Amino acid sequence: MNTSKETSSLTRRKFLMRSGALSAGLVAASNNIIGAPSILKWYGNQDSMIKGVQIGVITYSFRSMEDQSAEATLQYVKDCGISAIELMGDPAESFAGMPQSDIDRRAYFGLMRKSRSDDGLTEDEQKEFDEMSAEIEAFNKEVVEWRTKVSMDKFAEFKKMYSDAGVSIYAFKPNAFSVRNTDAEIDYGFRAAKALGANQVTLELPGDDAHTKKLGEFGAKHGIYIAYHGHEQQTPTWWDTALGQSEYNAMNLDLGHYVAADNPNPLDLIKEKHSRIKSMHIKDRQTPKNGKGNLPWGEGDTPIIKALNLMSKKQYTFPATIELEYRVPEGSDPVKEVIKCLDFCRQGMGA
Repeated sequence: MNTSKETSSLTRRKFLMRSGALSAGLVAASNNIIGAPSILKWYGNQDSMIKGVQIGVITYSFRSMEDQSAEATLQYVKDCGISAIELMGDPAESFAGMPQSDIDRRAYFGLMRKSRSDDGLTEDEQKEFDEMSAEIEAFNKEVVEWRTKVSMDKFAEFKKMYSDAGVSIYAFKPNAFSVRNTDAEIDYGFRAAKALGANQVTLELPGDDAHTKKLGEFGAKHGIYIAYHGHEQQTPTWWDTALGQSEYNAMNLDLGHYVAADNPNPLDLIKEKHSRIKSMHIKDRQTPKNGKGNLPWGEGDTPIIKALNLMSKKQYTFPATIELEYRVPEGSDPVKEVIKCLDFCRQGMGA
């Protein structure tokens, strides 16, 4: 349990009572929330700006939902009352007609892991792995070809569909910016982000200084920031090389992972680097001393409310992005849990 005073106005008991009322009051039909308790005075408002702080969600949070289409993803976001998002690549790219594959990538990566273990693969497994590798290589070439030639019209249509529903897209995260991607794919990723209305693309910070320099040059060309995300590698100086290479290289700070990495004083990092932070993931993780757990909000050690209040007080303009990574309780679903996370933010900030 977080023993800090940041939740003095929001005890765990109060939060659970209100969250319980929320869950009990939800009536779902085809994932559409059609009822809510009166305590949610903001229910039905597609606005997650709280005291000047834009609370968003990364659509990765809905990864376990069966329907991953553009339309279904929009409905999940609307049901949560979220008005701005970090968009994963799949909903937009499938909407725009990207080739699809029926390759079982989970099985493929399982075989890959086993191939690197001491046991290695059996003869039959090696044959299966080789066949799947060839299929993936052929599919990846097909994707490269599609990305090189695709019109941006469908991405603009995607943006309009979301905008008409009250949802803006501030960040785009396709799998198009790694050292393995071609320059044509990288250029495509920036063009698609611009067509979607995003001011940034997000990706894991690569361990390759030449690549971050190149991405910074692409960002300058397109006027789009590259916000680098991290996990437990994050330190106060982890982004410094990339930040020094280009004004378009920026930070996608993950506050929860930063705490789990045992970095002290996370609010000091926000104050120091706020001008280079373009978005920040929020989740409630524990410190190493307490087990590094990824917990329901209010149970971990991450100063979520303190960070949001700091952003409000200092008028920092980067969005805070809900990333649902704790285990979804039995009987719930990601939409209901994201609603709880947003409710936690509202209550903690006194909204």
